[in-house]
Amino acid sequence: MEQSKVLAALSALSHEARLELVRLLIDAGDEGLPAGTIGQKLGLGASRLSFHLSALEQAGLIRSRRASRNVIYSVDRDGMGSTIGFLLHDCCREHPEVVACCHKRAQSDPADEG
Repeated sequence: MEQSKVLAALSALSHEARLELVRLLIDAGDEGLPAGTIGQKLGLGASRLSFHLSALEQAGLIRSRRASRNVIYSVDRDGMGSTIGFLLHDCCREHPEVVACCHKRAQSDPADEG
């Protein structure tokens, strides 16, 4: 992945609402969620939601599709994985301690992280 694309993705993720939006869409899986549902769950008005969705979509982290009158959003797994992979493999050079921390975090109980 090109560094400029990674920087755009990291910039898009550096906002609290957008990070929460990605978490919500990760939980929604491949089915995704309609924009209205996302706005309700995150407490965002239509214009703010549209702004955040656009930033994430332009960064290649989410995708949209039309379903009747709704626009459904879901995480772009390739974009998300490429961004994380770039950090882990290119920036961190697969440093053993960094990789070990990733594995520890993945194996820990999310309830412990509050």
